[in-house]
Amino acid sequence: MSSAGTEHAWSTSNPVFSAYVLYSALLALKMLATTLLVVRQRFTKKIVMNPEDRLLKNYKVMAGGDPDIERPRRAVLNDLENIPAFWVAGLLYCLTGPEPSLAINLFRGFTAARFLHTFVYAVVPLPQPSRVLAWVAGYAITMYMAYKTVVHFA
Repeated sequence: MSSAGTEHAWSTSNPVFSAYVLYSALLALKMLATTLLVVRQRFTKKIVMNPEDRLLKNYKVMAGGDPDIERPRRAVLNDLENIPAFWVAGLLYCLTGPEPSLAINLFRGFTAARFLHTFVYAVVPLPQPSRVLAWVAGYAITMYMAYKTVVHFA
């Protein structure tokens, strides 16, 4: 077990937990910012999904969505499928007393992968495999932390 130990795993004096908190907060802010990309597109194109959402009469209702709105919306959904799993796996991984440099770099790597995924998906769409590589990097990190946690506590 590293010097971080599990007896103070969730203490702010633990560099692993402090890094987890920092990168988790950055991911929460990123998710909220990505949602604003959807809102910006809706206002720019004056398109809403439901009739009751019309702010003015000149807003169109497109229940099927618009491609320029759907792209950032799908990025939000992808975040919702991946970031909560990281939060759970990362928090539990903190309890295993991991080597601080490894754990901190895993948190950094996941965060960078999610920022990159959103950038190549919703901000400046790039051809594959850019998006899948960013997704795989984050997914692999989450799987690694979950696996190490299970092995540690099994």
